[in-house]
Amino acid sequence: MQLFNTTMQSLESALNASAARQHTISHNIANVDTPHYKAKEVIFKHELSKAMTLQARKTNASHIDFKHNQPTGDYAVRTKNQTTMNNHGNNVDIDGEMALLAENQILYNALIERMNGKFNTIKTVAGGGR
Repeated sequence: MQLFNTTMQSLESALNASAARQHTISHNIANVDTPHYKAKEVIFKHELSKAMTLQARKTNASHIDFKHNQPTGDYAVRTKNQTTMNNHGNNVDIDGEMALLAENQILYNALIERMNGKFNTIKTVAGGGR
């Protein structure tokens, strides 16, 4: 059952990060014409895909225990100060932001589908396999 809890926690963290990314991208798009606005981006502190597929076996007692060091899906929002796209100091690339928005929506939908699959498994087991 521990695997199930870990998976659900990872999915929840990924959904939270995806929602934060959605909010950040939407904020950038809303400020595309705001003078001197600098775009923001969500930086993932860990690679969630590796956390979901990480399988390791300790061969020595002195090896690091992987289950205590699994990535949590944490993220940080940072401002992109390195570039300027427009004459008024704004650096929002609307085409790039729209592409990121579409990519994030696909990721979010995939995470929701996976979480629904987990809940359906619980429902099937609780119903005696019917």
